[in-house]
Amino acid sequence: MYAYVLMAAIFVLGYLCIAFEHPLKIDKAASAILTAVICWTVLVLGADSILPLLGENSGHEVTTELRHHLGEVSEILFFLMGAMTIVELIDAHEGFKVITDRIRTNKRVHLLWMIGFITFFLSAALDNLTTTIVMVSLLRKLIKDKHERWFYAGIVVIAANAGGAWSPIGDVTTTMLWIGNQITASGIIAQLFLPSLVCLLVPLIFLSLTMKGEFERPVVKQTRAERRDPTTPFERNLVFILGIGALLFVPVFKTVTHLPPYMGILFGLGILWVVTEILHRGKNEEDKHPLSVVGVLRKIDITSVLFFLGILLAVSSLATAGHLTQVANALKESLGNVYTINIAIGLLSSVVDNVPLVAGAMKMYPLVNPETLAAASNDGWLGNFVVDGTFWEMLAYCAGTGGSCLIIGSAAGVAAMGMEKINFIWYLKKISLLALLGYLAGAATYIGIATLV
Repeated sequence: MYAYVLMAAIFVLGYLCIAFEHPLKIDKAASAILTAVICWTVLVLGADSILPLLGENSGHEVTTELRHHLGEVSEILFFLMGAMTIVELIDAHEGFKVITDRIRTNKRVHLLWMIGFITFFLSAALDNLTTTIVMVSLLRKLIKDKHERWFYAGIVVIAANAGGAWSPIGDVTTTMLWIGNQITASGIIAQLFLPSLVCLLVPLIFLSLTMKGEFERPVVKQTRAERRDPTTPFERNLVFILGIGALLFVPVFKTVTHLPPYMGILFGLGILWVVTEILHRGKNEEDKHPLSVVGVLRKIDITSVLFFLGILLAVSSLATAGHLTQVANALKESLGNVYTINIAIGLLSSVVDNVPLVAGAMKMYPLVNPETLAAASNDGWLGNFVVDGTFWEMLAYCAGTGGSCLIIGSAAGVAAMGMEKINFIWYLKKISLLALLGYLAGAATYIGIATLV
């Protein structure tokens, strides 16, 4: 029993270290990894008291459970690494100029809607973090005034999170649910596109009523070295088309072959790798290296990958020990229905990281198969947890978009905050209410559609 309580205490302490990463000046990846290792260590040493049903071989059984969970986590990590490499390769070739070079308006409202919709759809094809980085970089080239740029950066955060929620590859939490088979690609797109769009439209409409006039563009002075493009227009467009195509092909690959999504993303990466090697084989090593997969691999955010590894393994230790089952029952008894539970999870994700929240929910509520549902006489509560069930779909929406309510509540928000040095209190005053209204409007839209159908 002491080991059971100790595991929970260690996880809470580790979570606090992750939440207060900046004041402590300790990277959250380090805290997550230590939390995972210590939790599993306590579990294996105290398995006889925590898991009495396992008997004498409890230590061996815990190790088997660890290997099982590591297999599930690895699928997510390999998918993320493949997707991140493809996006970095497109960026190295300046492929995103295909989009950014076409924005020529000087009207504030026009730019607001253009930025919102470009971010919304780009986030669905890439991911919310990468899209935020691309769009904030674009805003620096378009808008001179810093505080005016912050408004657009706020919309980028909202749009990136909304766009990522309805796509299986647009947000890491949606990807986790997709790889875990809680949702299907076609199901999540069909059910969440409209609520996610409403989540974006509400803030856009509110801001359109107050923003008027034109914005001032910055005067850019380039050096001779900066004027020299690293790639030709043909190379830029080819890599952009192949890269986006590879990302969009993943759901098709999974549907046709029934292989895990990470196999599809690795297939796309392999194709891009071969094409770029052939494309640049005539160049000298100095020009070729930054445009190769080997060159862009150095830009991959490995600390984020290690953070996901640590936090997902830490959550899986609590699932193995039975903590999450207790939490799931408590939520069911106190909040009553899946809509309220998910809205609460979404709001909580604006304070704490949504990855462990979704990981916890996936372990708390088991995926129900049709046979189990039939045996339970089509139990109304269990019916929410089948593939493409109400709980999983709304979890993808709420965990994906709820983080916009605070700038520290999502990877997109943290990226924008770091790049533009956006003040936490400024975001709270100017953007948080808009994000909350959009979040609640989108949730109401989903509930309305689910109720009518």
